[in-house]
This record gives sequence, C-alpha cells and structure tokens, in this order.
Amino acid sequence: MRLNRLGLLGFFMMILLASQSPVIDASSSGKHNSSSGCSCHSNSGALSSINHNFPPAYTPGQTYSVTVSLSSGSNGGFSVSADKGSFSNAGSGVSISGTSVTHTGSSLVSWSFDWVGPSANSGTVTIAIAGLRAEYPAGNNGDSWTTDTHSITENLPKNYAPVASNIVLSPNSNAVSTTDITVSYTYSDADNDAESGTEINWLKDGNIEASYSGLTTLPSSATTVGEVWKVTIKPNDGSDFGILVESDIVNITAPVQADADGDGYADSVDAFPDDSTEWLDTDGDGVGDNADAFDDDPTETVDSDSDGVGDNSDAFPDDATETLDSDSDGVGDNADAFPDDATETLDSDSDGVGNNADAFDNDPTESVDSDLDGVGDNGDAFPNDPNETVDTDGDNVGDNADVFDNDPTESVDSDSDGVGDNGDAFPNDPNETVDTDGDSVGDNADAFDNDPTETVDTDGDGTGDNADPDADDDGVNDELDAFPLNSSETTDLDLDGIGDNTDDDDDGDGILDTDDASHPSNVDKDDTDGDQIIDDVDPDDDGDDVIDTVDAFPKDKNESMDSDGDSIGDNADAFDNDPTETVDSDGDMVGDNSDLYPNDPSESADTDGDGVGDNADAFPNDDSETMDSDGDGVGDIEQQASEDKAKRNKIIIIVALVLISGAVGAVLFMRMGRDDLPKDFSASQEVANNSDLLAPISTISQQPLMEQPVIQQPMVQEPVAEPTILQQWTDESGYTWRSMSDGSMAWWTGTEWQKR
Repeated sequence: MRLNRLGLLGFFMMILLASQSPVIDASSSGKHNSSSGCSCHSNSGALSSINHNFPPAYTPGQTYSVTVSLSSGSNGGFSVSADKGSFSNAGSGVSISGTSVTHTGSSLVSWSFDWVGPSANSGTVTIAIAGLRAEYPAGNNGDSWTTDTHSITENLPKNYAPVASNIVLSPNSNAVSTTDITVSYTYSDADNDAESGTEINWLKDGNIEASYSGLTTLPSSATTVGEVWKVTIKPNDGSDFGILVESDIVNITAPVQADADGDGYADSVDAFPDDSTEWLDTDGDGVGDNADAFDDDPTETVDSDSDGVGDNSDAFPDDATETLDSDSDGVGDNADAFPDDATETLDSDSDGVGNNADAFDNDPTESVDSDLDGVGDNGDAFPNDPNETVDTDGDNVGDNADVFDNDPTESVDSDSDGVGDNGDAFPNDPNETVDTDGDSVGDNADAFDNDPTETVDTDGDGTGDNADPDADDDGVNDELDAFPLNSSETTDLDLDGIGDNTDDDDDGDGILDTDDASHPSNVDKDDTDGDQIIDDVDPDDDGDDVIDTVDAFPKDKNESMDSDGDSIGDNADAFDNDPTETVDSDGDMVGDNSDLYPNDPSESADTDGDGVGDNADAFPNDDSETMDSDGDGVGDIEQQASEDKAKRNKIIIIVALVLISGAVGAVLFMRMGRDDLPKDFSASQEVANNSDLLAPISTISQQPLMEQPVIQQPMVQEPVAEPTILQQWTDESGYTWRSMSDGSMAWWTGTEWQKR
C-alpha cells in the first residue's frame, strides 16, 4: 500500500512539474527544428515564398555559404533543418543548434550561415525551410508563414568501364573434334580497377552453352564435327561492365577434309575457300570475320581506336576514350563536364557552373559578379553596385561612399568638418558642430554658448546684447537708440530703417540727398522742372539701381522684388514663392508657420498629437504609443500589457493545478491511511457477545465517510475600484483599443467595450 501511495504522490509531482512549463508557445528569439511552420501564428497568405541559395549538388566535406530571406515584409523569422551535413559560422541574428538553424530576433528578413556537406556516399540531402513574416501589432494575428523543401544530390566521381581486347582462340580457326579449345584476352581499366566478375560465355552455333560459362578452356568432349564455336568476353571491374567482345569462330572438323587454301577449314564450310586468312563471314558483309572487327554487325568492320565502337558510329574513331558528343561541341561526353550543353565543357572549381558562364571558374564559392566589380556576389556586400563591395561598420553604406566606414552611426559629412551629419548640430556649416545651449547658434559663433537667451556681445563688455541696456556701447540707451546694435548710428529721422549717418535720404522726402535740390548740400544745383530732383538724375530713393516705378520696396535698398506678394522681399524671404511662409529657423526646408518644431531641424510634424515628432515617433499615427524597443511592430505599452496578462494567466493556472493536486492527493491519502489501520481481533468475541456494541459498529461500517463541516466565516465586502484608462488608440484596421490600469485591454465593438 505504501508503494501505491508513493506512486500517487509521484504522479501529482509530475502534474506540478508539468504546470511549470511555458503556457504560451511563442519565441521572437527563434525556434529550432520548426521547419514545418508555426501553428501559433495565423497564416494570412501574405508571405508567398522564402528565398535561399542552397546548392543543387554538393561535394562531400565542402563548405557552402547560404543566405535565407523572406520574399516580403520587414520583420520576421525562419527555421532550417538538414537531415545530413552540419551548420556553422552563424551570421548576424542567427542561432545554430546541431542540424537546425533559426533566428535570434524578429527585426531581420535575411540571414546568413554556412552549410558543410556530409561525408562521401551519404547520398541525397533534404533541407526543410520555414519562414515567418511578423510585423502586425495585434499579437500573432495577421502574421503569415510559408515552408519549402530542397534536395541536394551528391557529386560522385565517374567510373570508367573496363575493356577486353586481343581475344585469341587456340586453335584459332579449324579444330578437330578431338582437340580442346582455349581462350586468352587482355584486360585493361582506365581507373586501374582490378578485374572482378567478368562474364565468359561459349556459344555453339550462335547459342550460349551455359554449362561452360566462366571457363577459359572448352573441352573436346563438348564439340562435334560440323559445329561452329566462339566465345564472348564481357569485362567487369566490380562496379561496371565493359563492352561485350567476341572471338573469331572455330569450326569443328573431322581429322581429314579437302582444304584448297590450306587454312584448316574444309572447303565445304569455308566462306573464303581460296583465302587462307579467312573462312567465315558471320554478318554477311563480304569481309571475313578475322579482318572484321564487328563480325556480327554488317554496318561496321573497323575499330581504329579499339574502343569497341565501330568507326562508322564513333564520333571520335581515333580516340579510345571517347565515342559520343551529345551536344556536338567537339568535346566527347566522357571529357565534357556538361555533355548536353554545347556552350560548356569544363567546371574547374566543381561548383556546378561551367567555366564559360562562371565569372570565377577557379573559385567554388563564387560564380556570378552582377556588378562586374571583380568581387563575386556571395562575397560582395553590394552585388549590384560596382562602386562598393565592403560595409565594414554594417550601416548599409559601402566603405567607398562612407566617410566614416568604421562608425555604424555615421556615413555623411556634408560640410566636411570631420563630424558626421548625425552628430553635427550644423551639418551644412563647416564652422559649427555643437550647440550646447540649444539656441540654434553654434558654440563657435555664440558668445554665450551655455546661455540659450544670449548669443552676441556687440560692445564686448561681457554682458549679452539682450540683457545689456546699451548693447553697442555708443552712450545711448537701447530704448532710445534706433540702432541698439550699431555704435555708429542712433537716430532714423525718416524711419526708413537706415541710420541718419549713412542714409542717402535722411529727411525722408523720397529723394536721394545727392539728388535732392532742396537739400542744403545741393542749394547751388539746378532743379529746372521743380520736382525736387536734380536735373539729369533718375529717381531711385533706396539706391539699389532699381527705379522706383518697378521697385517693390523703393525705400529698402536690400529688396526690390516680392515674388509671392507677402510683403517680404525675396532676399529676406526663405520661401519667396510661398505667400504663407517667410522664415525657416531650423533650416529643415519647412517654414516656421507650418513647422510644429520650428527650432528642431529633425522634426516638423506630430501627426498623432502625442507630443513626440513623427521622425522620433515609432508610431506617428497612434497617440498612445511612441516607442518600439525591440522593433517587432508592437508598441512598448501594448507589449508590456500583453506580457503582464500572460504572466497572470500562467500564475492562475499553476495555482489551480497545485490546489487540485493537493486536494485529490489529500483525499486519497486519507482513504489509504484508513485501510492501513491495524486491527485487534482479541476483542472480537467480547464485541460479538455485546449486542449494544455490535449494532453501532455495523451502523458505522455502512455509513459513508463524512468530512467535518467547514464553518464559513462572514466576508467583509471591500469596495472595488473601477479600472482607469491608461491609453487609447486606433489600429491599422480601424479598431479602437484601450489599455486599462488593471492590466486588461478592451476594444470598441461599435456598441460597447469588449475585453480581450
């Protein structure tokens, strides 16, 4: 009974341990051996395929650089497994575990690693691939995945079949029926493979006599006068058979017969009775079998290169190593690495790409150079840009164009001041890089670089012009000085913005002093027509060489045109063709009237009105989110709420399992304990004699075990605080969401708020 109790306790411990496993099966840091897809993500079909460059065939032990990428999207993951070979050299964002590779984060859509081919004779390798596109904000909803498989065959060395030649029968023409016949031949193999399994068959009158197969001597007891015998040899090197070759025939004759040519064959059976070198023409082509290299083929008689293929059918009659040229490129199939491709014959680096098409025919890791820069696409960080091959700092800007090729945060220095544009507060001003006090005036030009309220000290007295009552130190208080920053001017009688000391029309009558006939300096000069302008001088009040009749600003020598009609001259107007804008304080090409951040060159708009500019806002159209720390497309606030909810759910499940396990275990423990109580049989007789005792015992034994009642304590109902709204936003599909103070999330159905 104790064993049963321990077993039950172990069972409940297993339940408790199982409850500690993760409730949610998800991993933005990758999953190994998941190349069949991920069922925890929905599949909307938006991901059409996953790309890869696994080789079609492998050489045992060779290393191949592999890149796997999604066909669309900007965030995702992948999983690859191989039934043979191994993985190594994990690239950025890649994790390797045995024969499985996966991602380590969700911010990439392309991953690189190496695959090493298995040992020789391993056979075909199967690669299983899965890709996941994950860039939607609503958890796993909207994600999509796809799978693929790829087979890689093994490159095996070619085996050359053996050759049998110089077949000689003895006797070699006529043999009397009382003589044994022997055969000899020469075995050769281009691979130097030993002979094994060669077939030797003796043929009588054209039919194989199986009982003599394999023998090199045909006994005389097997022959009869009038029979015709020959032997065939089919060489074998243990792997492949060579071409079947035949011997000359031997006529079995009686000891004495008429033989006109004396060749040992009776004239009655001699096809060439007057030719002592011939006596048989098996194929009837008029050439005797001795001279006919193919005595069973009427279309062939000569084999110049002794390769077993007649000259009429041999594309290379003088080359014993070749007979066919399937692609007619002049190179025999045995020597042609691409026997069916007339454009290729060699593959020097054995990468499966012919030398003619291979830009790197001695490099098995490269075959294509798309941008013709001399660096193969596999090793070229910019395969389509002939000006770039390397990106040392990994910022997607090639080293040739990257002014800071070892700094991933910088690549451009517009003003050539040695400070990158990203870190330069004034990227177009070579004289400035820092603005310590943030007043849009660089420290070099700012007399007060730690005081955002001051930049200039005209009189050099150590007090900024904004706070100095006499900024130009000309003895006239700024409140009374028409030119508080110009020590050479203090008054402007005609209020034209030009000090009287330098004003060509200081009386403001619209006529230059040098041209004004009424001016004291010109009292002796003529003004014939009485227009107050000295004769022969055109009216040009502001001296800008633009006559007043065409001058939009006749009293301002710095301006003469107002292209957009906004009353601000083109020279002073930063937007001279836009009547709604005139000033661009931060130099970001957006006018101050339209620029929500007129003093910040990196920002100009805040679409969702959340106080964070669109450029710095990871969610510019969502006023409830501004940051996405892990780059997964889900805002930090929403992601934290989701993670908190998952943790609570896990705790609830664990507590429930523990309570249930404890309750069930306690009940079983109590029942088993009761069964184990010792029994005292010594008092059985006394109990039997006492009917008063017997009745209660019987009654008790028939009653079910009752648990002690539990007295419920009255509970004090405490007030429950209503959750408050932390954030509210609208997603890309138009649904409105809320994040609540109690950790829950709700969405608006159109009539009510529904908790998720």
